[in-house]
Amino acid sequence: MEKNPTRLLLAEDDRNLGNILKNYLEAKGYNTTLCVNGQEAVETFMRKEFDFCILDIMMPVKDGFAAAHEIRTLNKKIPILFLTAKALQQDKLRGFEAGADDYITKPFSMEELLLRMQAILRRTEESGKNAAAENIFPIGNYLFEYNRQTLTIQGKEQKLTSKEAGLLRLLCLHANDVLDRGTALREVWNDDSYFNARSMDVYIVKLRKYLKEDPRVELINVHGVGFKLVMNK
Repeated sequence: MEKNPTRLLLAEDDRNLGNILKNYLEAKGYNTTLCVNGQEAVETFMRKEFDFCILDIMMPVKDGFAAAHEIRTLNKKIPILFLTAKALQQDKLRGFEAGADDYITKPFSMEELLLRMQAILRRTEESGKNAAAENIFPIGNYLFEYNRQTLTIQGKEQKLTSKEAGLLRLLCLHANDVLDRGTALREVWNDDSYFNARSMDVYIVKLRKYLKEDPRVELINVHGVGFKLVMNK
């Protein structure tokens, strides 16, 4: 079976360089979406699925560091490579602190960029060989299968709606940590409006009801912040 092309999010405010990079990467078989500032990159990342991000650091509206932080909030595992004209050590350190997998300083050759990307993708593919595990989650005595939208305990299967499954998957990915309300709304509802926030609260109540058969599992409201799926031993 032919592998689908890697989906790249490229954020570069220099339109000339951005278009050159986009054309080069597409010629190499990468499905590339170009954004011209950090805010546009974050909004595009929310709307579409991507496998890799290339972010320029010095961008208007929102710089690469801020964009990377927001993207990492939405997807902790997405590979990120920074482009920058800066070569200062503190900038490199800040880049890695912001979640970069690698860092390349302008001017650079297209071949070097491609090799660095390929190295990161090889690493993430190796670590993602168990990618199915991201869609199958043990929750105490429950087994949650995201792709099937089912939650099973002792042979008893509960079918979930797409929003219930999407919300539960996010909670599992943030297990024993706080899932921010805004992140959940943007990921599952694509909109953090008041109406959707109230709707999400209803779904949280439903999920709590589904999970009540294992007393070790708790779905906690963190007032003013979000929710936490706690799995006690």
